[in-house]
Amino acid sequence: MKPLILALLVIVVASSFLTQAFALELSTDRDVYSKGQPLLVYGQALPNEPLIIRLFAPDGTIAQFNQINADDTGAFSHILIRWPNATNTYSFGTYSVEAIATKEQGISKTIDVKFLANSSLVQVPQQPIVLVSVFAPQNAAINQTFRVFIQVTSDGLLVAGNPSIVLGSSHVHMPDGSVISLTDSLKTLHQGLFYVDFTPTQEGTYIFHITATSKGTVANGSVATLVLKQNIEGISNQILQLNTVLDSTSKELDKLKSEIQGFGNVLNSSQQSITQANQNLNKSVTKMSDSVTNIDQASTQLNSLFLPVVALIAIIIALQITILARRR
Repeated sequence: MKPLILALLVIVVASSFLTQAFALELSTDRDVYSKGQPLLVYGQALPNEPLIIRLFAPDGTIAQFNQINADDTGAFSHILIRWPNATNTYSFGTYSVEAIATKEQGISKTIDVKFLANSSLVQVPQQPIVLVSVFAPQNAAINQTFRVFIQVTSDGLLVAGNPSIVLGSSHVHMPDGSVISLTDSLKTLHQGLFYVDFTPTQEGTYIFHITATSKGTVANGSVATLVLKQNIEGISNQILQLNTVLDSTSKELDKLKSEIQGFGNVLNSSQQSITQANQNLNKSVTKMSDSVTNIDQASTQLNSLFLPVVALIAIIIALQITILARRR
């Protein structure tokens, strides 16, 4: 029994030693390539081991796929691609070369290379440029769901993948200071485009912090949304109603103003009539005063004429009385 156990231990140790001794090695002939240059992949694997060589574009899609075999010593070399003109399929950016060993429990090695317009730029960093853009409404209302859109690019190309992996650390900061993970809520809209539907339950500012990971490179993006008791649409409707009321009030005021102007015209006309009547009355009074004056003058003249006549009559009567007295 003991010799059998010892033999098994020897086999396991030997297998482990062989795995470590013949672990997969992968290299490329250069780091930066340009149009027309071949991408040479070489390395070491197990003798006669089948290998899968893949080339991943900056957006995460497979641009080239080949299967080769290592030689009797385990060495391999293969021209994976001769770089063509830059197109939508093969655009400038950071590519990943992956080799998968089929006999070594599927272990793999990956190397990043650059495809640029000029391969003489040797001081180009190999780390891809990952950018995250987040789009969310500036204002929202409590208990009303809104959508947050997320775009992830690597060297200018959209990055595909499972949102729970690409955006696994994304979260939202609540107004009360708590943090809620968005990992299980994120969904894919299109390659490199993701979204999350969020329903706020508190009034205040929500900060969406999106973390994207692509080829070992991490990028962050944030956006803030102010949540109110009522959204802008409701406030806008109230403003429109208020404008309607103000317009109606303005029309009523214009109508009242017109009526007041008409009443003022009537008052002015009446005032002019009263003024004219007063002037006419003043003229009548003046004429009556002149008439009284004339009558007074006529009366004086009449008195001056009437007194001598009376005196003459009195003299005549006195003479008649004297005559009669003498006859008797």
